[in-house]
Amino acid sequence: MSTPTANKLSTEKIGKLIWEYSFPSIVGMVVMSVYNIVDRIFIGHGVGALAISGLALTFPFMILLQAFGMLIGAGAASRISINMGEGNTARAEKVLGNALTLTVIISGSVALLSFLMMDYLLKLFGGTDLTIGYAKDYMQIIIPGSIFSATLYGFNNIMRASGFPRKAMYTMMIGAAVNVILDPIFIFVFDWGIRGAAIATVISFIIGSWWVLTHFNLPVSHIKFRKENFRLEKDIVYSILNIGMSPFSMQLATSIVVILINSTLLKYGGDLAIGAFGIINSLITLIIMVVLGLNQGTQPIVGYNYGAKLYDRMFRTVKLAIIIGTILTTSGFLLGMFFSDFSVGLFTKDNELTQISANALRTSIFMFPFVGFQIVISNFFQSIGKARVSIFLSLTRQFIFLIPAILLLPSVFGLNGAWAAMPVSDALATITAAFTYYHFYKNFKRL
Repeated sequence: MSTPTANKLSTEKIGKLIWEYSFPSIVGMVVMSVYNIVDRIFIGHGVGALAISGLALTFPFMILLQAFGMLIGAGAASRISINMGEGNTARAEKVLGNALTLTVIISGSVALLSFLMMDYLLKLFGGTDLTIGYAKDYMQIIIPGSIFSATLYGFNNIMRASGFPRKAMYTMMIGAAVNVILDPIFIFVFDWGIRGAAIATVISFIIGSWWVLTHFNLPVSHIKFRKENFRLEKDIVYSILNIGMSPFSMQLATSIVVILINSTLLKYGGDLAIGAFGIINSLITLIIMVVLGLNQGTQPIVGYNYGAKLYDRMFRTVKLAIIIGTILTTSGFLLGMFFSDFSVGLFTKDNELTQISANALRTSIFMFPFVGFQIVISNFFQSIGKARVSIFLSLTRQFIFLIPAILLLPSVFGLNGAWAAMPVSDALATITAAFTYYHFYKNFKRL
């Protein structure tokens, strides 16, 4: 069944479409990263430098929460875009209903296991006697709220892919606004410390997830929740997880790598080095989120035109996305290089932590101008259902090249080697993505 949104995706100017879909998505993703940044800023000034290190210990778990949200949300969003491009609304609604059931089952199971294994996980993440108490206070609140965060992240992707990019942006803005308002009240006024930051975050997740789920029961939505679609169907579940496995693998690999980085930093730089990583990771994630927002905006355009066999429009979309992604990461590189002291100073007034963090930021983003290209290409293969290729490209930057670099470079260059592992991985992953895309494009045009 043709809809105004579908007609637009196949006929509107590519540049206008990317702006219309990506701008709200970028705002939404930036706002999403504000959750972590706001917590770190208020905790750094309201609790102390070691509390930032304690909060950094929870980062692998926060990544894992987002991973399960992306496993379902990104996979369902891609399938829904393709189904809508094929005019199969009924199939898209089955994907929607199955996605909600999967979210509840998977995120609930992960939350239960994480709560039971909390002490073990925090030690695995690099916790010490000085920092593990802060991390435990935070995770005791965040873990029960993880079902709401998975719902928020996952179904916000689906809302955007089904033709409501601006409303998806509002979803994230509402949640972030609640977090920003409640954080200082709970930390400074009620004196709840790091637990107050966690409570504020969970409340924002609850409000955001309620907002996004009610959308799919409104008359304006192109696809709706229907009771008969909540029952899991094997082929639907497989189709969701098959595509969603790419961003999930990337996030899971990131979580594993963060654990490895934390243990390396603890060995070569101590607790404050872990805190520095928490700070620069917040800043780097902010830039990456902008590119991921671009990807989420282009995903329904690429997916729909691929499904509709409008391949010229598909490739033009990718080309423009590469240009924009490169501009975005280059801008992040320049800001990080020339304003590193100011950037890390937002999080802490501790001189030693500021010095370590500023040096780490400048080293870590050295290859950032090329990262935008790599991320866009990985997303392209996900958008057209080439899950295995997308998974491979996603893992090159966050896992395949990064882990050997982390294991080898610090033994030679010490703490600076740990920071240098990131740009080395970025460079190798970009070369791999360029080689892969070139051969795909060449063979696709020939066929």
